[in-house]
Amino acid sequence: MTELKKKEKIGTPDTADRQSGAVMVVGGGIAGIQSSLDLADSGFKVYLLERTPAIGGTMAQLDKTFPTNDCAMCVISPKLVGSGRHLNIDLITNAELMGIEGDAGNFTVKVKRHPRYVDSEKCTGCGACVQNCPVSRIIYAVELDEVELERKDLDIVMPLLEDSAGTRGSLMPVLQAIDRHYGYLPKDVIRFISGKLDVSISEIYNIATFYNSFSLVPKGRHRISICMGTTCYVKGAEKIMQKLCRDLGTEPGGTTEDLRFSVEAARCIGCCSLAPAIMVNDRVYGRVKLSDLSGILKEYE
Repeated sequence: MTELKKKEKIGTPDTADRQSGAVMVVGGGIAGIQSSLDLADSGFKVYLLERTPAIGGTMAQLDKTFPTNDCAMCVISPKLVGSGRHLNIDLITNAELMGIEGDAGNFTVKVKRHPRYVDSEKCTGCGACVQNCPVSRIIYAVELDEVELERKDLDIVMPLLEDSAGTRGSLMPVLQAIDRHYGYLPKDVIRFISGKLDVSISEIYNIATFYNSFSLVPKGRHRISICMGTTCYVKGAEKIMQKLCRDLGTEPGGTTEDLRFSVEAARCIGCCSLAPAIMVNDRVYGRVKLSDLSGILKEYE
């Protein structure tokens, strides 16, 4: 652990519209972020302190907000980007306030910054470090030389790799083809193509976890997406989700035991005029009623 000391003097305004000095905001939730932005825009140097590895707080974990039913991330995302880019805001995450000495206008703050064990400048958020962390004992082998696929898998993967050999940007179409065939991205196949294309596993996982079209667990042959946008939600999308999951015997985000259907919530499918809307594979059904669900499912049996 390291200690970070900051000493800034808060003075009086130099001019009618300019401030000097520094402020420390403790807590990187929505209130702390907004306070930091307001102070920074007023000319103060702001140190935003957060004890967790990232700012955003509870609101970043929410789906919708009360009473407007707005998307939580739609509200907080611009503020996250703004605080990260603002020249007057320094983010100090994964750290704790240990003490304050001095008086108003001339004080010293002592901060304990916890180690991350990763280089934050190189981190892409792929999660590979979590999977291979020796402390949690959740270890996945990443040795590529010993990866062997069964004959049936080789017959599928090798033609894709041969067609993409030496092609710039070949990873994405290979992953798309594998996902279409298997319905997800098997770990053994990921490790195999990592060695053949000379692309790191972390880069593959970074892409696979960023795009919602990819899945790391088996999915059903037919993917049912229920729009949970504001318009569809108000029109009863939640009840459609509940009935559909009850009829199929699965949970939101789950897959039926026979791997026929996967049910997931979609933030918006762009059919607000047809609310409530659902999409099965690439086909959109609009103005869906609870009584329509059984007929829609029969079409895919």
